[in-house]
Amino acid sequence: MVKRKRKKRKKGFARFALKVLLGISLLLFVFILSVRIGLWGKIPSKNELSTFHYNRASEVYTADSVLIGKYYLNDQQPIPFKNIPEHVRNALTAIEDERFYEHSGIDYQSLLRVAIKTILMQDRSSGGGSTLTQQLAKNLYPRKDRNQTHLVVDKVKEMIIAQRLESLFTKDEILTHYLNTVSFGGNTFGIESAALKFFNTTTSELTIEEGATLIGTLKATHSYNPRLFPQKSMERRNLVLQSMVNNGFLDAKEKDSLSAIPLKLNYREFEHDEGLAPYFREEVRKKLREWCTIQNKNGKNYNLYTSGLKVYTTLDSKMQQLAEETMAHHMTSLQEKFEKSYGKNAPWLRNKGLISKLVKRTEPYQKLKKLGWDDTRIMDSLRKKRTMTLGDWSGEKTVKASTMDSVQHYMKFLNTGSLSMDPRTGAVKTWIGGINYKHFKYDHIAQSKRQVGSTFKPIVYTTALESGIPPCTYFPAQEVAYENLKGWSPSNSNNKDEAYLNYSMEMALSHSVNTVAVKVLEKTGIDKVIEQAQKMGVYSELPKQPSLALGTGELYVSELATIYTSFVNNGKGAEPFYIESIRDQNDSILVRFTPKKAKTSAFSKKTGEMMLEMMKSTIDQGTASRIRTTYKLKNDIAGKTGTTQNNKDAWFVAITPKLVHVSWVGLDNHEIGFKNTSLGQGANAALPLFALWYQKLNRDAAFNGITKARFPKTDPSVLRILDCEPIKRDGFFKRLFKNPNKKKVKKFRTKS
Repeated sequence: MVKRKRKKRKKGFARFALKVLLGISLLLFVFILSVRIGLWGKIPSKNELSTFHYNRASEVYTADSVLIGKYYLNDQQPIPFKNIPEHVRNALTAIEDERFYEHSGIDYQSLLRVAIKTILMQDRSSGGGSTLTQQLAKNLYPRKDRNQTHLVVDKVKEMIIAQRLESLFTKDEILTHYLNTVSFGGNTFGIESAALKFFNTTTSELTIEEGATLIGTLKATHSYNPRLFPQKSMERRNLVLQSMVNNGFLDAKEKDSLSAIPLKLNYREFEHDEGLAPYFREEVRKKLREWCTIQNKNGKNYNLYTSGLKVYTTLDSKMQQLAEETMAHHMTSLQEKFEKSYGKNAPWLRNKGLISKLVKRTEPYQKLKKLGWDDTRIMDSLRKKRTMTLGDWSGEKTVKASTMDSVQHYMKFLNTGSLSMDPRTGAVKTWIGGINYKHFKYDHIAQSKRQVGSTFKPIVYTTALESGIPPCTYFPAQEVAYENLKGWSPSNSNNKDEAYLNYSMEMALSHSVNTVAVKVLEKTGIDKVIEQAQKMGVYSELPKQPSLALGTGELYVSELATIYTSFVNNGKGAEPFYIESIRDQNDSILVRFTPKKAKTSAFSKKTGEMMLEMMKSTIDQGTASRIRTTYKLKNDIAGKTGTTQNNKDAWFVAITPKLVHVSWVGLDNHEIGFKNTSLGQGANAALPLFALWYQKLNRDAAFNGITKARFPKTDPSVLRILDCEPIKRDGFFKRLFKNPNKKKVKKFRTKS
């Protein structure tokens, strides 16, 4: 009887258990079915999965095929299966999915193991049991919610998507898609972008230990980041290598030798603020965005950040690198001298009115002003200190500072802009828009117009020669007060007694004599000079004032560069040209750009030769003679220095047979200039940016084609025309009737 009851109870329990099991199975079936039909959110169809496309970053290359930047939403550069080395594929499957080539998208054996360990043994380190195919599903359709209910739903969705992927793609295709979409931390997606970022190489060139390092990070991209945690990353790498041994992909001896290799990164950030030529890359980005907009209006479908465009530029990576090194070296030294020259009375320390004025231009001030705050309340708020990062030439420091402190810190910095280009085509070789793109976004090449000082004088002298004024015409150096210009009296920067001296045009230009430049302008005519400037490439409006001779007109660096290319390009100015072609992801050319240069010469060959000889004198014995004396450059060079009123802007333009280089140095705040001319003149502040850079080019034989180039021989007849005494002293009777201590007064003749 008891046995019968026990038997009956067992049967009852078995029936109950069976019912529970069937009930759970039914519920599970209904749940999975509900997920499959989309009650928990849409699941992509096979058709959608078969037609998915990658978001590809667009790339920027230099003329020497160096990748210098990317434009992206996600830093992702998909590659084909053939570019993925076997050892990378083996490392991935060994550590992430041993039965990848055996299962059909879901590894039930692994799932059962995880379930037993997690549920019965409470082992949270057992993993998730996801296959590479399931992980690919998660890569393509990232989880949006982290709560437990949605986690189960997401897992089921990924299983369903995995099965569909397996029916659409081969195992090799799935593995390729996975490696092209998986995150390596930050905003870096795909093995190719990771290889470039951490090892500055392509996936196909990864060594076994490098590949194992990258695959090892996939378990936890932050914790095993080789740059942040090198020791943990190396331990994980060695675990990957051991997994490769366990799966027959490596022998133990090879693994031991590879495990002994220290972790060696060649890290490169493809961030907008970092890397080579950031100002240049930003200008290229703007032009590329404009091109995409035009193309899309014409029915195309190009996206700067996702279409994988390849932009090939004219920039020379090595020349740019050397230019940036030169800039950092020179500007660090100049900044130190600049601050020392002002001492404790510097305007960024004492000029409260100027500081307040600059604070009111800041974004924090403007935001609070829009909220209706009064000035007192705003200023009190902006004086409150908080943790912030401030940068200088020694690096970045995290400090306690206020917005007011930040303004005072950055307002003192000298800035710069320099551009070099091939005068024959206008092809840009180097582009430096400022001292630090992260802290100073303003590009002094593309955005800034400044007074150009004496670098404008060659236009005046070119016009004079074209007008028939002989180069050996002598002009008195004596200072003149022009009564019809409110007594305006331009003077020369030296302390030389010039009351009885008269200069030839070559002497006056090479030594940048202001008084003579104004007299040459007067004799030639302002309108003629402006017309000549426009022929040579000036498109900015110029002041119709006698001060034009001294460079009070404001021009872009690019305009100045175009002007000077005409002197070594048969009188035809070449505009800066920096995008050679735009190509698609397969390297097929979508558009090729051609240089823009003037169709007709702005002046005669004879005038061009005379001007070039005059500007050679500037280098050999004039205001830029330190090119020869201090920097010992023996190359063929012509050029012109420039310094503006109150030492606000320092300029230097160098002309060589194969390069024109323009450099500017000054402050973004026009209210502050150099303390003195000796520090702020073009020969001291701007010239070294060229001279130090050219020294580096001279030391590299790769640039011999540029540095050893020679100017064409000047026509002997031109040399004869220029062959005159540079200075003539007034005769006895003229000196007798001239009072050297009395300034001459006259009217400036406005009609030539």
